[in-house]
Amino acid sequence: MAEVTVRAALFDFSGTLFRLEENEGWFSDIRVDSQAVDGHVQAELMRRLTQPTGTTVEMTPEAHHAWTNRDLEPALHREAYLHVLRESGLADHHAESLYQRAIDPSCWTPYPDTGEVLAGLRAQGIRTAVVSNIAFDVRPAFAAIGADRDVDEFVLSFEVGATKPDPRIFTAALDRLGVAAEDAVMVGDSDEADGGARALGCAFLLVDPLPTAERHSGLRDALATIGIDV
Repeated sequence: MAEVTVRAALFDFSGTLFRLEENEGWFSDIRVDSQAVDGHVQAELMRRLTQPTGTTVEMTPEAHHAWTNRDLEPALHREAYLHVLRESGLADHHAESLYQRAIDPSCWTPYPDTGEVLAGLRAQGIRTAVVSNIAFDVRPAFAAIGADRDVDEFVLSFEVGATKPDPRIFTAALDRLGVAAEDAVMVGDSDEADGGARALGCAFLLVDPLPTAERHSGLRDALATIGIDV
């Protein structure tokens, strides 16, 4: 990809800067359809908790409404994911337990280069925003690694009332940063959701939402393709 002039970098949260990764302790007492949870089932449950688009289980009209609007209201987010977990075979109390992990910022793992990339962009005078379809506050996850000071704006769907790929959420981020779309790049793991920024004229970089142990420099490598070395 050719080099572009970049004054601001917008980042997705889940699968881009941080990842929700299973912890054996979370599943020690959980059963799926009365069976102990093995590694494959753990991975599938985590996928269903973090999949950015599409559906993974059968849904009633009410459940589908909650799912479609889950990142706009915390109550709908809870309703949607508890439905997914119950339909996946978890008892109510196990579904609630796992859901609480999913919305706890301290349970999210940063990618190895997240902190360094955000700090490096700030050092170069490039403004940054986290633009996320999410229904809980992710700021504590950044504070825990000392990266909150390197993020200029948090533009979260449940706070601004729009979800990616709706242009309004990208516009909100650009307006807050004071940067034109053609001077910004959006980095994310979903071409469908994050790639919506292209409609405004932003450049877009796709990263792979691999486990954090398998993606050491994904952010840095992506930015390097447009001439940003951090």
